[in-house]
Amino acid sequence: MSIQDQIKAELKARNAVLVAHYYVSGDLQTLAEESGGLVSDSLEMARFGQNCDADTIIVAGVKFMGETAKILSPEKTILVLDEGATCSLDEDCPAQEFSDFCDEHPDRKVVVYANTSAQVKARADWVVTSGSALTVVRHLSEQGEKILWAPDKHLGHYVQTQTDADMILWQGACVVHERFKADALAVLKERHPEAAVLVHPESPQAVVDLADVVGSTTALINAVKDRGESSFIVATDNGIFHKMHEVAPHKKLIEAPTMGEGADCESCAHCEWMAMNTLDNCLDTLKTGKNEILINSDIAKKAKQSIQKLLDFTA
Repeated sequence: MSIQDQIKAELKARNAVLVAHYYVSGDLQTLAEESGGLVSDSLEMARFGQNCDADTIIVAGVKFMGETAKILSPEKTILVLDEGATCSLDEDCPAQEFSDFCDEHPDRKVVVYANTSAQVKARADWVVTSGSALTVVRHLSEQGEKILWAPDKHLGHYVQTQTDADMILWQGACVVHERFKADALAVLKERHPEAAVLVHPESPQAVVDLADVVGSTTALINAVKDRGESSFIVATDNGIFHKMHEVAPHKKLIEAPTMGEGADCESCAHCEWMAMNTLDNCLDTLKTGKNEILINSDIAKKAKQSIQKLLDFTA
C-alpha cells in the first residue's frame, strides 16, 4: 500500500480531514484534495475545518495555521505535521513585546495579519488576511480610525500607500518574500517582456512597484488562470506553482529572482518551515496523534472575536 493510501485509511479511521496550504509540497496538496480536504490559504483552511464533520483536522502548514484552526474549532482535535514548523512573521512579533507596543498607542485600532500567534490575535481588534487587508483598513480609516499594524512591515507599507490610512507599523518581515530582488527582477522582465509579473504584497516595495498584479495567494492563482498572458514571473513561495500548474497547465511560470547581495541562489523562494511538512510526518502524526495544538481558552476566545470581525465584515 502506498503512503498516500495509508494516510487516506488513517484519515478515514480517525474521522479526520487534511487541509493544506498552497506553499506545502505538491504531493500533500494533491492528497488533501483527493481525500476530501482542502488546499487554500490559512483562514480558509480553518473555516473549512470548522464547517466540516471531521473530529480531527490535520494541518499541513505552519503553527499559526493550526492555532487559527483551533480558535475556530475549539471542540475539535487539531494536529500539525511538525510542531517546529513556524513562521518568521510569527517569530518576529513576540506577544508580550507586541502587547507593550499596543499599550503605548491606546488611541489606535490594532490590526494584525493572520500570520501571527493566538496571543497576538487576542491582543488585536481585527485580524486580516492579505486579501482583505486593504478593504478593512480602508473602512477603518474612513471611520476616522488610526491603525497600529503588525507584523509585516512590507504588507503594512503596501496597505498604507494604497489607503492613505494613518498607520504605524511593527517591523516584521517574511524571510521568503524579503529575499526577492527588484534589480534582478527588472532584468528578468526585460528578458521576458511577454510575461506578467505577479507579486505578493509581503514583498519589498521596490518589487511591488514592478508588478502587473499584486495580491494574495488566491489572487495570484486566479491571475494565472484568468489573464491572457501565457507566461508569468511569480514573486511568492514557489510551492504555489503546484496549484498554478493545476489551474493553467499550458502556461509558463518563472520564479522571480532572489539573487543579490547575501544570496546564494538565483531563486530560493521556498519557506524552510513549509518544507518540514511531508507525507512521512503526515502519516506519523495520524498514527500517533502527536503535535496537537492546545490554546488557553481565554486567549482563544479573545482571538476568535478579532477573527470573527473579519468573517462578519466579509460575509
